[in-house]
Amino acid sequence: MSAEEKRAWIYAVVAVGVSAVYFVTVLSQVPGADVAQIAYVRPMLTAIGAGIALGIVASIAAAVVSPREADRTDERDRQIHRLGEYVGFYVMSIAAIVPLALTMAGVAHFWIANTLYLAFVLAALASSIVKIVSYRRGI
Repeated sequence: MSAEEKRAWIYAVVAVGVSAVYFVTVLSQVPGADVAQIAYVRPMLTAIGAGIALGIVASIAAAVVSPREADRTDERDRQIHRLGEYVGFYVMSIAAIVPLALTMAGVAHFWIANTLYLAFVLAALASSIVKIVSYRRGI
């Protein structure tokens, strides 16, 4: 497994894990509550920061375990990265329509912020999945 494929796996696992903890924590407060009173900002910022930190630490750990591969990239790696980023961009572009529509409808900030965060998570996950599949099956 190349270093770039390992990074794609790390990105996918971190995106799913951190966002799942965030959504379970915050959305469990929704039933029977006024969403305007739910404190979601600090947990969301914590989730974003934790995702970034975990991704960096895990990537460094993967590079330490396999130091020879850490900086090796070839044309195939660049093509796969480009394809994954394109797919992630399009997923984000489409998914961002939901928070935009919610904003125009005057929905509570809680729902707008959480759908925007979900859009970022879906884009990261789609990008990682495309990269992993491309490494496994070829492009």
